[in-house]
Amino acid sequence: MTGAVIFDVDGVLLELLASEEDAFFAPLRIRYGLTNLSRDWNSYRIRNDDDILAEIFECHLGRAASFEELAAVKHDYLAELKRIEPGPQVIPGAERSLQSLQTLGLTLGIATANLRGAAEVRLRRAGLWPLVENLAFGADGGGHKREILARAVAVTGLPRDRIVYLGDNINDVDAGLSNGVHFIGFAREAARRDLLMAAGAITVTGDHATALTLICQYLAPVGQP
Repeated sequence: MTGAVIFDVDGVLLELLASEEDAFFAPLRIRYGLTNLSRDWNSYRIRNDDDILAEIFECHLGRAASFEELAAVKHDYLAELKRIEPGPQVIPGAERSLQSLQTLGLTLGIATANLRGAAEVRLRRAGLWPLVENLAFGADGGGHKREILARAVAVTGLPRDRIVYLGDNINDVDAGLSNGVHFIGFAREAARRDLLMAAGAITVTGDHATALTLICQYLAPVGQP
């Protein structure tokens, strides 16, 4: 089977834990004394770790961050992630689905608004990184989710109808639709699935077994049901 399946990370492959959110904000508190920063990711202008850090410097310190400052904050963030115990929590069925898709010969990857290095730390600790590392795109370089996904899509070299993207947020719906790929809204909560459908998602599911079936239907060889 020829094709690519690209996953958002948080809410699709891994749960985002409060301790992992703490790790993101810890360097800003320790280095700059910034506390009580918004943890509503949708409250920022662009839901992307690179852009969020830039916005925090601009709004709370009144200036742009230097390259060295951003590098130091990111370094500390990754170090914090590596120390968290217990480690990342895998969404039920995610590992089995990835393994099944790999067996089918599909290219697997991620498009996340988290820094690529942070996604690697978390997915590696969860044992999933080797399955997606060859097509892994994150927040690095900034941009909306549609731009991150576009970078991943371009690298595959595949027609858009041979690519499936799974995401759990409204910006993921926008990313999938704007890039012209098959989109599957993934959310274990029914209310969240309703939000994804209201945003334009045609297909939604709350479990990886169903998602696997849908992916196979989308990417079945021409002439095969």
